[in-house]
Amino acid sequence: MKCPLCESTSYYKNGRSNDQQNYLCKNCGKQFFEPALPCSLEMDLLANSNGHTKVSMADASELSLVKNLLEEKIIEQGLGSFNFILAEELLQTILSPDCLESAVLSQLLLRIQQENEIRHKLEKGISLLLLDAENLKLDINSELFLASICKSPLQVKIAFANWKNLNIGKQDIELYNRGYQLVHVPEGKNSADAKMIAFGASILRSYPTVKEILVCSSDGILNHLCNELQNQGLIVYWVRRQGQNLHIDNRNTGKITYYSLSMATEVPSFEKVIEPIQDLIKTEEESINAKLNSLMDVATSFQERCEINIKHNLNHTEKDNSFVESIKDQEKQEDFTEISNRKILDKLLFKIIQDIHINSPQTKLSVSKLGTELRKITGESPNSIIKKLKLGSNFTKYLESSPTFTLKASRKEYEVTALFCE
Repeated sequence: MKCPLCESTSYYKNGRSNDQQNYLCKNCGKQFFEPALPCSLEMDLLANSNGHTKVSMADASELSLVKNLLEEKIIEQGLGSFNFILAEELLQTILSPDCLESAVLSQLLLRIQQENEIRHKLEKGISLLLLDAENLKLDINSELFLASICKSPLQVKIAFANWKNLNIGKQDIELYNRGYQLVHVPEGKNSADAKMIAFGASILRSYPTVKEILVCSSDGILNHLCNELQNQGLIVYWVRRQGQNLHIDNRNTGKITYYSLSMATEVPSFEKVIEPIQDLIKTEEESINAKLNSLMDVATSFQERCEINIKHNLNHTEKDNSFVESIKDQEKQEDFTEISNRKILDKLLFKIIQDIHINSPQTKLSVSKLGTELRKITGESPNSIIKKLKLGSNFTKYLESSPTFTLKASRKEYEVTALFCE
């Protein structure tokens, strides 16, 4: 035993108070009581000794000293005087080499660590999987993907089926080797579903730390189980098969995830697909812009070396364009000249046929097409022009009687060709 103030081992008895031995330190004059072993600590020592290992009273005294110091300081100085000095004294006692190396402190720390681990597991919880093996088959890849969706570790897997059914094959052996608990149900319609609902409705009794649960079955009747588990505060995933995909519905958030059984991978959502495409398009645009900028640099450099006068070229181009436009205007004026006789009409028709033949050599020109082009130029209908010039009753008969043009029957219309034009 040591003086709580100066840690001196030189002291003598100084009477008793409240059935406790009082001591007086010879070194500093500090008066203190004999440290008593708390009942709870004594019980822990007896429980941990198992009748074989005895913990020394000196080790136990080091831990109980903290309690005695606290009580003594409060009595002597009052609650208002309990300050930093007392805290420093307590830390010096707890952190002393003898106290840190004692077996009692080691056992105390181990016990605290174990309780913290248990508390952490209770807070974090586990995930649980219920499988209707008669309705849905999960391979190892699908199971691992389902486990990755859950935030809590998947520790319990239970499969329901009539394992005597020959249609199941060796699925029971495979699931058992993967750590599943196999629950046998008698033969009957929806027997496995009914057992899953009965078992799942009271799942918290058997597994109080469960936080998330995977209900794996495509049968619609399992919707009732999902609702019940949600009402109990669990995060529920309803896993169903649709073709070659697993449809995983988070009943709490409404989020749906798809898993491809054939490709053994998650089917990305539309947003996940469109994002990389947009990135590729953006990258290509940046690449094209960079190439265009490089090309512009080369063109600028070439222009500087050859001393090309761009303004002069532009003016020259504008003059050329003006000249072309003037020619076109003259042609239009000539085209729109008033048709006063047969000779002018034939020349205009010949020019129309010639232009169409040059622009579209394979095109067969019909009488109606020729009349449409004539009307565009003159603003009058062909029959009106023929009657005005007194060249016949209609446009078709005029072409038949003219030595300049030849008509050839083609289906419902006549094909027009020009022989010559004076």
